[in-house]
Amino acid sequence: MRVISSGDSGFADLLRALRTRGEAEGGAVESLVREILSDVRARGDRAVKEYTLKFDGVSIKRGGRVSAGELNKAVKQVSKRDMGIMESAAERISDFHSRQVQDSEVYADDSGNTLGTKITPLGRVSIYVPGGKASYPSTVLMNAIPASVAGVGEIIMTTPSGRDGLNPHVLAAAVVAGVHRVYAIGGAQAIGAAAYGTRTIPAVDKITGPGNIYVATAKRLVYGTVDIDMIAGPSEILIINDGRGEASWIAADMLSQAEHDELASSVLITTSKKMAKAVSREVTTQLAALKPAKRRKVAEKSIASFGLIIVVKDLAEAAEISNGIAPEHLELFVDKPVDLLDNIKNAGAVFLGRYTPEATGDYMAGPNHTLPTGGTARFSSPLGVYDFVKRTSVIGFSSGGLKTLGRDIVRFAAIEGLTAHGKSVKKRL
Repeated sequence: MRVISSGDSGFADLLRALRTRGEAEGGAVESLVREILSDVRARGDRAVKEYTLKFDGVSIKRGGRVSAGELNKAVKQVSKRDMGIMESAAERISDFHSRQVQDSEVYADDSGNTLGTKITPLGRVSIYVPGGKASYPSTVLMNAIPASVAGVGEIIMTTPSGRDGLNPHVLAAAVVAGVHRVYAIGGAQAIGAAAYGTRTIPAVDKITGPGNIYVATAKRLVYGTVDIDMIAGPSEILIINDGRGEASWIAADMLSQAEHDELASSVLITTSKKMAKAVSREVTTQLAALKPAKRRKVAEKSIASFGLIIVVKDLAEAAEISNGIAPEHLELFVDKPVDLLDNIKNAGAVFLGRYTPEATGDYMAGPNHTLPTGGTARFSSPLGVYDFVKRTSVIGFSSGGLKTLGRDIVRFAAIEGLTAHGKSVKKRL
C-alpha cells in the first residue's frame, strides 16, 4: 500500500483524487441512462422487459412481480439459523429506528395563534437492493424497516435477478422486513419504473437504496419526479490509529471495504510510522489469502488504486484530515475513542474502539448502514425514519393574533412590492 506523510508534496491532490474517484465514470454513463429512463417512461413494462433481457440476460414475466409462493419458497430454502439471525438483526434495527419517530406538534403562541408541524408518513416507497457482485439481505432490512417504522403505506422492492434466479436470503429478508411487493428487476430501468410507474409497477414517492453507477445516475436524474435518499458512491472506510493495537485487525478492516468494489477506498491515518509499515505488510499478506478469488481480485484493484496510509504528527491532525475527507465509515482505533469523538465533525458512521469493526454496523448493531459517501457526510445523514416522513407546517391565526402582527405583515409585503399580499391582510384588520 502507498504510505505518505501529511506533509509530503502532492498530499492534497491525492485526497482530492480519493473524493472524486467515482465522478468520471458517472458522467460517461449519463447519456445511456437518460435514454433508458425516457424509454421506460414512454413504453412502461415493455421497455423494462427489453432492458432486463438485454443487460441481465433474464426474461421476466408478470412485469417482474415475485409471487407470494416464490417468497414462501425462499423462506423455506433459508436455514432456521440464518432466518433467526435476520430476525434478530431486524429486531435490533427496528428498536434503534423506533427512537427516531417524531410526533406531530401544535402549540399556541403568546397571541393565541396555533402553530406547529404535522408529521405524515409517505404513501409509497421503493427500495433498491443490488445484485451483481454480491447479494445484500442486510440492505433489505436497513431500507425497509425504517420505512415500516415510519408508517409508510406500501413498501415495494426492486432487485435484479441473475440467470439462476433471485437470492433466497434477499427474498427471505423482504418477508422479515414486511415488504409488500417484490419485483425481479434492476438497473436504471427499475429506477425509471418506480419513478414514473408502469401498468405493473406503481409510481412511488421516494426511492432509496444503493446500486451501481447506472442506478446512482438514474436516481439523480429522476430526483424531482420522486424524492431519493442520496446518491450512493463507492464504499469507503477511514481508520484513525494512535500507533497502538493489532496491525492485523486494522488491515482486515480495510479489506472489509476493499472487497466491495474496485472503486472502494480504504484509508488509514496513524501517528506511527512503525504501525504504517506493519499494516501495509498485513494488507499484502491478507490479500493473498482472501477468498473467493473473484473477491480477492476486486480487493486488489481497490487497494492498488485507492488504498492509502497517511502518517500524521498527532490525533488532532488525523481528525482534521478525516473531517476533510468526510468518510462513509470512520473507525476510531485508539485508546480513548470517546475523547477523540468530539473532534469528529464529518462522518457517516463512527465506530468506537478496537472491538468495533465496521462490519458490526453493516449487520447487527442497529443503526442504519445506508450512509453518505464521497464527502457528502459534510451535509448529509444516514438513512432513517425521518427519510420516510414529510413535515407540513400548521398555521392558525386568531383575530387578535392577526391584529397584533397584521400591520407588520402589510409593511413587509410592501417592502417586497407584493401589494396583493398586503391587501389580503388589510381586509381582515
